[in-house]
Formats: sequence, C-alpha cells, structure tokens
Amino acid sequence: MHENGAVSERPTITTIGKSIVINGELRGDEELVIEGQFEGDIKLNQHALTIGRHGKVRANIVAKSVVVAGEMWGDITAAEKVEIRSTGSVDSDIRAPRVAAALGARFRGSIDMRQSRPEPPVATLRVASGTARAG
Repeated sequence: MHENGAVSERPTITTIGKSIVINGELRGDEELVIEGQFEGDIKLNQHALTIGRHGKVRANIVAKSVVVAGEMWGDITAAEKVEIRSTGSVDSDIRAPRVAAALGARFRGSIDMRQSRPEPPVATLRVASGTARAG
C-alpha cells in the first residue's frame, strides 16, 4: 500500500519449482514460471508464461506471451510474442505476431506471424436501371 492509501497492482506470479512434476490441464489468471516438469495443456489467455532454464514442458500453450529458457515440445499460440532465450530449446509450431530467438537458441518447427484480421467488407455493386447508349 502506498502512503496515499492506494493499493499497488503488481501481477501475481506463480512458480512451479524444479522438483515439481505435473500432468494435466493448467488454466490461470496470473503470470506463471515453470522450472519443473509439466505435460498437458496450458491456458493463460491474458498472462505470460515463462519456461525457466530448468523447465521441461510438453504441452499445447495459449498465453499472452511465452518466454522459453528451458525445453518446450508442443504448439504455442501467443497473443503478443514468443521469445526463445539462448538456453532455450523449442520443438513446436508457433503462432504469434512477434517471435524472437537469441543467439544459441534451438528451434525446430514452423512460425506463423500473421495476425488474424477481420474479413474485408464486400463491396456492393448497384446497377442503374435504364438504357445505356454508346456515343
């Protein structure tokens, strides 16, 4: 709490430690750091996921952003960006508007950086009634 009584809005960050092994589906409304092992599906639609240096993840991931410093297998869909650090190894198909890989990062898969866009409006052609003459 600040002196003026306002409460600071820091994001909550949860860490899965190095000795933790989880299988299943993970959903959340906070930032997540994985230093242990995870297998399954991860959905953090509005939040960031970090796979730490010791993290090993086999999952399909949907998150706001994803940072990989450990090992990752599966598909990644990020609303903002995916970053592969120099210690990171990714075997994945990535869909994100921005993707960055540091020197030394390992990657195998595909990258789709197209942002989904609304369909363009269809033009309506109106034909005037009457007779046309060539002059």
